[in-house]
Amino acid sequence: MHDTGTVPQSAPAPRETPAAPSPAEDPTGSNGRHARRFGLPVATALVMGNIIGGGIFLLPASVAPYGTVSLIAFGVLTVGAIALALVFGRLAERDPRTGGPYVYAREAFGDFAGFLAAWAYWITTWVSNAALAVAAVGYLDVLIPVNDHRWSACLAALALQWLPALANFAGTRYVGAVQLVSTVLKFVPLLLVAVGGLFFFDPHNLGPFQASGGSAVGAVSAAAAVLLFSYLGVESAAVSAGEVKNARRNVGRATVIGTTGAALVYLLGTLSVFGTVAHDRLVHSTAPFSDAVNAMFGGSWGGWAVALAALVSMTGCLNGWTLLSAQTPYAAAQDGLFPAAFARRRRGVPTVGVAVTVVLASLLTISTYTSGAGRVFETLVLVTTFTATVPYLLATAAQLFHLVSGRREQVDRVRLTRDAVVASVAAAFTLWLVAGAGYAAVYQGVLFLFAGIIVYAVMAARRAKSA
Repeated sequence: MHDTGTVPQSAPAPRETPAAPSPAEDPTGSNGRHARRFGLPVATALVMGNIIGGGIFLLPASVAPYGTVSLIAFGVLTVGAIALALVFGRLAERDPRTGGPYVYAREAFGDFAGFLAAWAYWITTWVSNAALAVAAVGYLDVLIPVNDHRWSACLAALALQWLPALANFAGTRYVGAVQLVSTVLKFVPLLLVAVGGLFFFDPHNLGPFQASGGSAVGAVSAAAAVLLFSYLGVESAAVSAGEVKNARRNVGRATVIGTTGAALVYLLGTLSVFGTVAHDRLVHSTAPFSDAVNAMFGGSWGGWAVALAALVSMTGCLNGWTLLSAQTPYAAAQDGLFPAAFARRRRGVPTVGVAVTVVLASLLTISTYTSGAGRVFETLVLVTTFTATVPYLLATAAQLFHLVSGRREQVDRVRLTRDAVVASVAAAFTLWLVAGAGYAAVYQGVLFLFAGIIVYAVMAARRAKSA
């Protein structure tokens, strides 16, 4: 149940998708020459660019402590990610509004569920931005030594966050351009390592199958929880559906194509690095792809080139995530669930949301370097795993709700069985990830969520007073 300010209802009635306003009708400043709706290529680039950001460049070193059993986790995670992609595609066909999981959860279960999805997703985005910026400094250090001095590394991480934020302030036209260019540029070195590394593959570099101790099932779950950070972004096109042309069709296509393409690059890239860099060295590497290229061709020039590509990739990922971090609060603010300031847009971008997000991520980055980047980075990754599963699970539950309730206007009967299987797989997948995140990450994530309940109470009281 939720309170609409008038009569309690079990769920809000489905709303029609609003038509795009003309410039004269748009008081938010969302139109104009700096605002441009994304087509299928840019929407796909947004998904792939957000998934393949810092993740692929850090992935082999992150999972190396678990051993080659992490490749099994990769396979399971890929199946789950594609299941989520299919769920988001089907949900976007029914409701192609900006907001993604927030919109789906609120339409199915009411204001409180929608708020939890928006709040958890917002936390995920700005914590991920902080973690990604900290990780990017590891590759910057290959080009310019910064890691030896804590505050120079911190300033570099802050710069890596603020440059994409400035691109977002310039408007969605520039966001799309940066995203497309960065996605294209990074695929050349990625394919070089992913495909070329197979010719230099040495099985002796793989290390033990299970290196962490304990059960293999536990190792797979723990590795998958870390790996999810690298798959965040599967929902990118759905969250920005309001800016996608022909969203009912293109959001689903872009989500599935982008996720499948990212998964193939991930699997090949990780396998190649595992086979070219010795396991004991890989465990301690801060730039595993640079180490792989240096091992393949000798010298250090290849490592420098890959480090530069990694920085381009991470900057493009931060560019897309900065936009996504503002889109969900924007959608929630329009419904009165977030402060009204988050609904302000200029040149197609929710500028207040971008500003608040980059400030919070910057403060978290400073805290990370003050406390010790290595330990805090791992903690941040696992916290984002938990917070990301909240909107993922709510969106999947919304799909199951439509299927089980049998709403004829919401469900395609021909696809009923297939959709039910996919949604069930996605739901089981998200619950498994929560278990793999560990007690500490779930504990901290729950604290973040409980803080949101206080915000919701204040916003609900304001709505009731104004009503």
